[in-house]
Amino acid sequence: MWFPRRVWTGALALVAVSALAGTAAAAPAVAATSPAGVTVQPAGADAIVAAARDLVADMTVRERAAAVVMGHVPTTDAAALRSYMESTRIGGFLLMGANIPDDDEAALRALTAQLTIDPALPPLIAVDQEGGDVSRLPWDTFPSALTLKGAPAAAVQDAFAGRAALVRRAGIGVNFGVVADETDDPASFIYRRVLGTTPDLAASSVAAAVTGEGGVAASTLKHFPGHGATEADSHATIPATPLSFDEWRATDAVPFAAGIAADAPLLMFGHLAYTAVDPAPASLSAEWHRIAREDLGFTGIAVTDDLGMLQSSGDPRYADPAANAVAALAAGNDVVLTVVSSTADTAPAIVDAIVAAVDSGALPATRLEEAAERVTALRLRLAADGRGLVPCADCAPAG
Repeated sequence: MWFPRRVWTGALALVAVSALAGTAAAAPAVAATSPAGVTVQPAGADAIVAAARDLVADMTVRERAAAVVMGHVPTTDAAALRSYMESTRIGGFLLMGANIPDDDEAALRALTAQLTIDPALPPLIAVDQEGGDVSRLPWDTFPSALTLKGAPAAAVQDAFAGRAALVRRAGIGVNFGVVADETDDPASFIYRRVLGTTPDLAASSVAAAVTGEGGVAASTLKHFPGHGATEADSHATIPATPLSFDEWRATDAVPFAAGIAADAPLLMFGHLAYTAVDPAPASLSAEWHRIAREDLGFTGIAVTDDLGMLQSSGDPRYADPAANAVAALAAGNDVVLTVVSSTADTAPAIVDAIVAAVDSGALPATRLEEAAERVTALRLRLAADGRGLVPCADCAPAG
């Protein structure tokens, strides 16, 4: 396994992590070294949760609202990206193809470094790096779902270990890369991206993928509760299925349960409706969030799929991206993601809407506080693990 050289970039980062260190619960035991030569160990989980709670307690409502927004602007201009993060102060950024310099890993490292304004509290920099059909990093040649269907779990684990190393090497902390949907229907738009064509095969591979990514990149399971039950593409419509809860629990739920048991820290909710459970899309469904947490035991960060996809469905109920974001938070999401048609003004408009919803009582302040605490804890974990640092320019190749 490859590990990057870790050098802290400022006193603030050192102080933040030093304040978290020294607890009994151990994170991955990789030290970070400041320019002054002081070494600190990553903090335990309990200390990070407590530190996140304290940080959020001192935030204004607007700061909390910004913390739960993951935005995007399509450019490779590092200065423009830094300005975007400085002006919005949002908690995350999703890198799409338009952000990836052509076949230039060094240029991508320079770009992701500019997205981090404060190394002590780095943003959640994310990427959809599944490999195969959905691959933002052109230099990722590790096997993908196209060839891993039915492969031994060890092969899946190795592929995702290598993929996670590439992601982290580029200065990216979160990978939206583990497709936990399952289907054996080649007509389904998700078929080429699933890791297994039966619930059990998919479960084995999903757990192996999460294990492979391990502490190197924060794994995300998608697209809960599962696209396999319908052929329709949620990029253009809101797919619906009449599958009952019991049928879902015995089929599409199985890979998600396996990924959650393997400690995937993020779960992405899809814009699809299981009408027997809730007529609303899962991304806007409080019931599906309850199921994920109470029935499957998920304790991490719930993130929406791109909210722009709801607009693209053409359903007039979802024409307002800011209203969609507020509804998603109220349903139980901790991160609201905006990509399609996103401009520099989109994330600030969503932040304004969240603040207004809290002020009016439409969004409980406690719900926003809970979401901000979860997001802040993961950001602190990335810093403690060394993933808030300027990426390593001379690391050995991954793989």
